[in-house]
Amino acid sequence: MLKGITLQLYIGPLVPIPAPKIVMDALTEISVTVNDVGRSGFQLSFTLSDTSPLHTLFLLSGSGPINILRVIIVVIVSGTPCVIMDGVVTNHQLAPGSDASHSTLSITGEDLTVLMDKIDFSGFPFPATPAEGRVALLLLKYGFLGLVPLIVPSVLIDVPIPTTRIPAQKGTDLAYINDLASKVGYVFYLDPGPAPGTNVAYWGPQIKVGAPQPALNINMDTVTNVESLSFTFDNNMNAIPTVFYYEELSKAVIAIPIPPITPLNPPLGLVPPFPTKLQPVSDDLSKRALPQSVMIGLAKAAQWAEAVSAKGELDVLRYGSVLKPRRLVGVRGAGAAYDGLYYVKSVTHKIKSGEYKQSFELSRNGLISTVPQVAA
Repeated sequence: MLKGITLQLYIGPLVPIPAPKIVMDALTEISVTVNDVGRSGFQLSFTLSDTSPLHTLFLLSGSGPINILRVIIVVIVSGTPCVIMDGVVTNHQLAPGSDASHSTLSITGEDLTVLMDKIDFSGFPFPATPAEGRVALLLLKYGFLGLVPLIVPSVLIDVPIPTTRIPAQKGTDLAYINDLASKVGYVFYLDPGPAPGTNVAYWGPQIKVGAPQPALNINMDTVTNVESLSFTFDNNMNAIPTVFYYEELSKAVIAIPIPPITPLNPPLGLVPPFPTKLQPVSDDLSKRALPQSVMIGLAKAAQWAEAVSAKGELDVLRYGSVLKPRRLVGVRGAGAAYDGLYYVKSVTHKIKSGEYKQSFELSRNGLISTVPQVAA
């Protein structure tokens, strides 16, 4: 790796161990994509001789009664460790190389949520248990993988009385947890780290506040730390989510427009895009309780207001740290309309010999910065 950057790779069934030297010597490239919601994935590429024992090592370690080959990738930048992936291998591909005596082995995998989507537990009952309790119980069975639950209780406290209704699971653990999250406007994802072998299992609202990461600088001579950065403003994306509520006493249907600004989704742009249309959130929200419909509408409003987006690439050594998703980051040097704070939607790590780069996607809900300056 580069000076100031160290790579650590752990591989093994369930509890991975540091990869041996023969594996590290054969490793040629790493690609890791981390999204703000949903699954994240990785790919490892190895160049092997035809007689290398690694051909069978990876296959055997992921077979047998356990059938799980776990991979943890850690990068240390300027002495600060960062776990960028904790997942399991889902696919092997072997391709002959240009040299007749060597081949390229590509290992593809996803984060640990793939293990939560294996078995359908439909019908499993949860008597007198709110949604938060059901999520906690489901995550408890994955404690052996190092999952640490971080559950934010919803304002919608619904504890069904067992004599009238007993909620039951529908689908796999992952599908049911995502379904419970969508019903209250929440998200669910796994955040690897902070220590290798641990993951924070977050179930709660999507948060777009907090201390920003070091700024991305463009067109600033020697201070520039990104290789490319482009912006897009799409006003057609902006729509006002509308919830239709049926009031039983008056038999009236009430249309409730949902604003895109909340304490967890503050305005990052001083000039918000002008809404072009009213759009119903869902056809079945009229059947739900009003607080539940509003919560779902707030989550949709935050997504539909992201009219400003940006894409770019940076060199980690020049940037000085690892850019992380699900957090804020400052942008400088792009002009008055696009400078300011952004939310990091996704990051792709590209690591190979002598090079560590990241491509990223940013978003925010308006033009012109809401802060006078961003920290360097």
